Amino acid sequence: MAGMMNSEVIGGALQEAVKSHPDSVGYVYQGKEVSFREMDATSDRVACGLMDLGFKPGDRLGIIGLNQLEWLYTFFAAVKIGLTIVGLNVRYRDQELDYMLNQSEALGVVSLTNFADMDYVSFFDGFKERIPSVKHFIFIGGEGFAGSSSFDNLLNTAVDPSALDERKAAVKPEDLDMIIYTSGTTGKPKGAAISHASHLASARAQAEHCRISDKDVMLAVLPFNHVGGITCTILAGLTGRLKIVLIAFVDLEEIIKQARIHNPTFFGGVPTLFTLLFWSENFKSWDTSAVRVVAAGGSNVEPELLDQIKDAYPNATLMNLYGLSESSGAVVMSPWDSPPEKTIKTIGKPLGSFEAKIVDKENKEMPVGETGELCFKAAAVCRGYFKMPEETREAFGEDGWLHTGDMGFIDSEGYITLMGRKKEMYLQGGFNVYPVEVENLLTKHPNVQMAAGIGVTDPVLGEVGRYYIVLAPDAELSDEEIKSYCAQHLADYKVPKQVVFKDALPLTPVGKIMKSKLKEDYLSTGE
Repeated sequence: MAGMMNSEVIGGALQEAVKSHPDSVGYVYQGKEVSFREMDATSDRVACGLMDLGFKPGDRLGIIGLNQLEWLYTFFAAVKIGLTIVGLNVRYRDQELDYMLNQSEALGVVSLTNFADMDYVSFFDGFKERIPSVKHFIFIGGEGFAGSSSFDNLLNTAVDPSALDERKAAVKPEDLDMIIYTSGTTGKPKGAAISHASHLASARAQAEHCRISDKDVMLAVLPFNHVGGITCTILAGLTGRLKIVLIAFVDLEEIIKQARIHNPTFFGGVPTLFTLLFWSENFKSWDTSAVRVVAAGGSNVEPELLDQIKDAYPNATLMNLYGLSESSGAVVMSPWDSPPEKTIKTIGKPLGSFEAKIVDKENKEMPVGETGELCFKAAAVCRGYFKMPEETREAFGEDGWLHTGDMGFIDSEGYITLMGRKKEMYLQGGFNVYPVEVENLLTKHPNVQMAAGIGVTDPVLGEVGRYYIVLAPDAELSDEEIKSYCAQHLADYKVPKQVVFKDALPLTPVGKIMKSKLKEDYLSTGE
């Protein structure tokens, strides 16, 4: 692998890329090519602009943007001078922004002027009283309101080498570089407090495992406010000095178009992305022969979908990828020599020196093959949840092990099998049921495109399984046919008691099925 980085701070990692590959194209956005040298120089100017506005080490800076150059200019600028980025998604609205900006006590926000149906200038002009810590509003691509700033001013700031070097030298590996909020499947979102060291540990482990080099090309599809975008794509790519093609937002036809132009060698995404790509009539116009690694992760990947991915990328090594915001990115991937049946049924093994174990409710380690909660000890594990000490103690404990909330088991060869979220498990007639097992079977049915299950209360059995199903185009299927199909392959207590057909399922900003929304809708409307 070309030029493996040694720096333990992200600004230093970018400078190492400049030293080894100064004029190599690191980033491509809408046809514009940016070298590592240009990214470094531009982010230096933005850093000095932020310093001129009064930002100091430890201050938080929110970003609302697409996967665009301005996002990366801001990110690299901020981490060079000791700021902490608060990752915000363009799909967030007042409730999320109110909570996250106040909880993080952000000093500033870099934002688009508008996107889709959202006018951010008008929104923040009327919203600023509700986020009192935010003193600086900086708008990309247009004018803001009175008292706000233009991103162009940051881009055109003169660099003060002495002041900038002093700030860069003060940044330490343990300093926070980013707060990434969990999707909030239960209660309020929690901000994973990610440090330079933990971020780079995950990125480096993934890059080493995938043998990323300066010969590779990657598409940046997942949003940068998520570890899939910032760690698994941008920082892993920086490690290997590869070229990253930025896809502004998830647009299937744009992904296919850019893939045809740039011939990516590494392609990754959440399961829903692959499913939607395969629906596109234009997918077959992408000659996928250059792809050498395909990584599918972010949530459980059904065996049927993995088979489809394998067929669609015939020259690629197929790998599962498992990671969380709390682990700063990837911590588990399929080994290169993983047999097909292991790749289909498991998420792989811990990367590098990362450790995994399974524990019971009393936090005692469980024997091989028994299901419990999946825990990790790794340099990639973040420092906890920002300003949430109780939640930090619950998830991170005092022994250095991250409790993921995911249920699974480890087999005798060290492969990890996921059984679903701990809080998704339900007790039907006294028996534990993990919805992921039923979902995997359902999506094997040729007429089923997507499936998601939740446990709902029942006066006789305590809880029963309620499964939401999206049928394949033009397919027909009855609930009795679904139940009969499951009864042929599963224990009777795992067979869905309730089946609901939907045209679509609610998705998080990164494409995971929002079971919390399904549960919420059921509790409020019964649907």
